[in-house]
Amino acid sequence: MISLTEENYLKTIYRLAQEKNEITVKDIAESLNIKMPTVNSMVKKLDEKKFIRYEKYKAIELTEKGKKQALYILRKHRLTELFLSQVMGLGWEEVHDIAEQIEHIQSERFFNRIDEMLGSPKFDPHGEPIPDIHGKLPAYKAFPLSDGQVKKIYRISGVANHDPAFLQFLDSIRLELGSTIEIREIRPFDKSMGVILNGKTSTIFSYTVCNNLLVM
Repeated sequence: MISLTEENYLKTIYRLAQEKNEITVKDIAESLNIKMPTVNSMVKKLDEKKFIRYEKYKAIELTEKGKKQALYILRKHRLTELFLSQVMGLGWEEVHDIAEQIEHIQSERFFNRIDEMLGSPKFDPHGEPIPDIHGKLPAYKAFPLSDGQVKKIYRISGVANHDPAFLQFLDSIRLELGSTIEIREIRPFDKSMGVILNGKTSTIFSYTVCNNLLVM
Protein backbone atom coordinates (compact mmCIF):
# COMPACT_ATOMS: atom_id res chain seq x y z
CA MET A 1 0.00 0.00 0.00
CA ILE A 2 1.26 3.46 -0.88
CA SER A 3 0.38 6.53 1.18
CA LEU A 4 -0.94 9.90 -0.02
CA THR A 5 2.36 11.54 0.92
CA GLU A 6 4.41 8.94 -0.96
CA GLU A 7 2.26 9.49 -4.05
CA ASN A 8 2.86 13.24 -3.87
CA TYR A 9 6.62 12.70 -3.63
CA LEU A 10 6.69 10.31 -6.58
CA LYS A 11 4.63 12.66 -8.73
CA THR A 12 6.96 15.52 -7.84
CA ILE A 13 10.10 13.49 -8.56
CA TYR A 14 8.68 12.41 -11.93
CA ARG A 15 7.90 16.04 -12.84
CA LEU A 16 11.36 17.21 -11.78
CA ALA A 17 12.91 14.42 -13.87
CA GLN A 18 11.25 15.94 -16.94
CA GLU A 19 12.82 19.31 -16.16
CA LYS A 20 16.28 18.45 -14.79
CA ASN A 21 19.15 16.10 -15.60
CA GLU A 22 19.73 15.45 -11.92
CA ILE A 23 17.36 15.63 -8.93
CA THR A 24 18.51 16.41 -5.40
CA VAL A 25 16.82 16.36 -2.02
CA LYS A 26 16.98 20.15 -2.12
CA ASP A 27 15.04 20.20 -5.41
CA ILE A 28 12.25 18.12 -3.88
CA ALA A 29 12.20 20.20 -0.70
CA GLU A 30 11.89 23.45 -2.66
CA SER A 31 9.23 22.04 -4.97
CA LEU A 32 7.06 20.76 -2.12
CA ASN A 33 7.97 23.57 0.29
CA ILE A 34 8.99 21.02 2.93
CA LYS A 35 12.04 21.10 5.20
CA MET A 36 15.12 19.12 4.15
CA PRO A 37 15.17 16.66 7.11
CA THR A 38 11.57 15.66 6.38
CA VAL A 39 12.38 15.12 2.69
CA ASN A 40 15.49 13.14 3.59
CA SER A 41 13.41 10.79 5.72
CA MET A 42 10.83 10.21 2.98
CA VAL A 43 13.47 9.73 0.28
CA LYS A 44 15.07 6.98 2.36
CA LYS A 45 11.67 5.35 2.76
CA LEU A 46 11.00 5.46 -0.99
CA ASP A 47 14.43 3.95 -1.58
CA GLU A 48 13.64 1.10 0.80
CA LYS A 49 10.40 0.45 -1.10
CA LYS A 50 12.36 0.37 -4.39
CA PHE A 51 10.50 3.34 -5.86
CA ILE A 52 13.72 5.34 -6.24
CA ARG A 53 17.49 4.89 -6.15
CA TYR A 54 19.13 7.12 -3.60
CA GLU A 55 22.61 7.48 -2.17
CA LYS A 56 23.73 10.39 -0.02
CA TYR A 57 25.19 13.26 -2.06
CA LYS A 58 24.15 11.58 -5.33
CA ALA A 59 21.26 12.30 -7.71
CA ILE A 60 17.89 10.69 -7.06
CA GLU A 61 16.49 8.43 -9.78
CA LEU A 62 13.11 6.81 -10.23
CA THR A 63 13.19 3.05 -10.65
CA GLU A 64 10.91 1.40 -13.20
CA LYS A 65 8.57 0.58 -10.31
CA GLY A 66 8.62 4.23 -9.22
CA LYS A 67 8.07 5.55 -12.73
CA LYS A 68 5.13 3.20 -13.24
CA GLN A 69 3.57 4.37 -10.00
CA ALA A 70 4.15 8.04 -10.83
CA LEU A 71 2.52 7.64 -14.24
CA TYR A 72 -0.45 5.90 -12.63
CA ILE A 73 -0.90 8.86 -10.28
CA LEU A 74 -0.73 11.25 -13.25
CA ARG A 75 -3.30 9.09 -15.05
CA LYS A 76 -5.69 9.36 -12.09
CA HIS A 77 -5.14 13.11 -11.78
CA ARG A 78 -5.57 13.95 -15.46
CA LEU A 79 -8.58 11.69 -15.96
CA THR A 80 -10.20 13.35 -12.97
CA GLU A 81 -9.52 16.82 -14.35
CA LEU A 82 -11.13 15.89 -17.67
CA PHE A 83 -14.15 14.32 -15.94
CA LEU A 84 -14.66 17.43 -13.80
CA SER A 85 -14.38 19.62 -16.88
CA GLN A 86 -16.35 17.64 -19.47
CA VAL A 87 -18.98 15.91 -17.34
CA MET A 88 -19.40 18.30 -14.42
CA GLY A 89 -18.83 21.50 -16.36
CA LEU A 90 -16.16 22.98 -14.10
CA GLY A 91 -13.72 25.52 -15.55
CA TRP A 92 -10.19 24.43 -16.39
CA GLU A 93 -8.97 26.85 -13.72
CA GLU A 94 -10.99 24.97 -11.06
CA VAL A 95 -10.22 21.31 -11.67
CA HIS A 96 -6.59 20.99 -10.56
CA ASP A 97 -7.09 21.44 -6.82
CA ILE A 98 -10.07 19.07 -6.75
CA ALA A 99 -8.18 16.44 -8.75
CA GLU A 100 -5.29 16.72 -6.26
CA GLN A 101 -7.65 15.30 -3.65
CA ILE A 102 -9.40 12.68 -5.78
CA GLU A 103 -6.20 11.27 -7.32
CA HIS A 104 -5.36 9.47 -4.06
CA ILE A 105 -8.38 7.16 -4.24
CA GLN A 106 -6.96 3.63 -4.43
CA SER A 107 -9.70 2.04 -6.58
CA GLU A 108 -8.26 1.19 -10.00
CA ARG A 109 -11.75 0.28 -11.20
CA PHE A 110 -12.99 3.77 -10.32
CA PHE A 111 -10.51 5.47 -12.62
CA ASN A 112 -10.80 2.87 -15.36
CA ARG A 113 -14.55 3.53 -15.37
CA ILE A 114 -13.92 7.27 -15.77
CA ASP A 115 -11.59 6.40 -18.67
CA GLU A 116 -14.34 4.29 -20.26
CA MET A 117 -16.98 7.01 -19.81
CA LEU A 118 -14.73 9.58 -21.47
CA GLY A 119 -13.79 7.28 -24.36
CA SER A 120 -10.15 6.68 -23.38
CA PRO A 121 -9.04 10.30 -23.90
CA LYS A 122 -5.47 11.19 -24.79
CA PHE A 123 -5.23 14.65 -23.17
CA ASP A 124 -6.61 16.46 -20.14
CA PRO A 125 -8.31 19.92 -20.16
CA HIS A 126 -4.92 21.66 -20.07
CA GLY A 127 -3.57 19.63 -23.00
CA GLU A 128 -1.41 17.36 -20.82
CA PRO A 129 -1.04 13.75 -22.12
CA ILE A 130 -2.92 11.10 -20.15
CA PRO A 131 -1.06 7.81 -19.56
CA ASP A 132 -3.10 4.81 -20.73
CA ILE A 133 -3.91 1.78 -18.59
CA HIS A 134 -0.42 0.40 -19.34
CA GLY A 135 1.33 3.64 -18.37
CA LYS A 136 2.14 4.65 -21.95
CA LEU A 137 1.91 8.32 -22.93
CA PRO A 138 0.45 9.41 -26.28
CA ALA A 139 2.76 11.18 -28.73
CA TYR A 140 3.11 14.83 -27.76
CA LYS A 141 4.97 17.30 -29.98
CA ALA A 142 3.84 20.63 -28.57
CA PHE A 143 6.32 23.44 -27.87
CA PRO A 144 6.09 26.91 -26.27
CA LEU A 145 4.72 29.71 -28.44
CA SER A 146 7.87 31.62 -27.47
CA ASP A 147 9.77 29.25 -29.81
CA GLY A 148 7.45 30.09 -32.71
CA GLN A 149 8.26 32.03 -35.88
CA VAL A 150 6.88 35.21 -37.41
CA LYS A 151 4.10 34.76 -40.05
CA LYS A 152 3.36 31.25 -38.80
CA ILE A 153 -0.08 30.21 -37.49
CA TYR A 154 -0.18 27.83 -34.54
CA ARG A 155 -2.93 26.00 -32.70
CA ILE A 156 -3.02 25.93 -28.89
CA SER A 157 -2.63 22.36 -27.64
CA GLY A 158 -1.90 22.96 -23.97
CA VAL A 159 -0.66 25.23 -21.21
CA ALA A 160 2.52 24.93 -19.17
CA ASN A 161 1.11 27.00 -16.30
CA HIS A 162 -2.02 25.78 -14.46
CA ASP A 163 -2.28 28.79 -12.18
CA PRO A 164 -5.97 29.82 -11.98
CA ALA A 165 -5.08 33.47 -12.64
CA PHE A 166 -3.35 32.54 -15.91
CA LEU A 167 -6.23 30.31 -17.03
CA GLN A 168 -8.76 33.01 -16.14
CA PHE A 169 -6.72 35.44 -18.24
CA LEU A 170 -6.96 33.08 -21.22
CA ASP A 171 -10.71 32.75 -20.64
CA SER A 172 -11.05 36.55 -20.61
CA ILE A 173 -9.58 36.80 -24.12
CA ARG A 174 -11.51 33.72 -25.31
CA LEU A 175 -8.47 31.51 -25.82
CA GLU A 176 -8.87 27.77 -25.31
CA LEU A 177 -7.42 24.52 -26.58
CA GLY A 178 -7.75 24.52 -30.37
CA SER A 179 -7.64 28.32 -30.71
CA THR A 180 -5.26 29.70 -33.34
CA ILE A 181 -2.50 32.25 -32.88
CA GLU A 182 -0.69 33.97 -35.74
CA ILE A 183 2.64 35.59 -34.85
CA ARG A 184 2.94 38.96 -36.59
CA GLU A 185 6.07 40.27 -34.85
CA ILE A 186 8.59 39.40 -32.14
CA ARG A 187 10.04 42.35 -30.27
CA PRO A 188 13.80 41.85 -29.68
CA PHE A 189 13.92 43.94 -26.49
CA ASP A 190 11.68 41.75 -24.31
CA LYS A 191 10.65 38.93 -26.70
CA SER A 192 7.01 39.96 -26.46
CA MET A 193 4.89 39.09 -29.50
CA GLY A 194 2.33 40.86 -31.61
CA VAL A 195 -0.27 38.21 -32.41
CA ILE A 196 -3.67 37.67 -34.02
CA LEU A 197 -6.05 35.43 -32.09
CA ASN A 198 -8.43 33.15 -33.99
CA GLY A 199 -7.90 35.19 -37.16
CA LYS A 200 -9.65 38.24 -35.63
CA THR A 201 -8.20 39.96 -32.58
CA SER A 202 -4.82 41.69 -32.58
CA THR A 203 -2.99 41.96 -29.25
CA ILE A 204 0.43 41.85 -27.58
CA PHE A 205 1.57 38.84 -25.52
CA SER A 206 4.39 39.13 -23.00
CA TYR A 207 7.21 36.60 -23.10
CA THR A 208 5.78 34.97 -19.96
CA VAL A 209 2.43 34.36 -21.65
CA CYS A 210 4.12 33.06 -24.82
CA ASN A 211 6.35 30.73 -22.82
CA ASN A 212 3.33 29.20 -21.05
CA LEU A 213 1.22 28.58 -24.14
CA LEU A 214 1.96 25.22 -25.79
CA VAL A 215 1.25 25.05 -29.52
CA MET A 216 1.58 22.79 -32.50
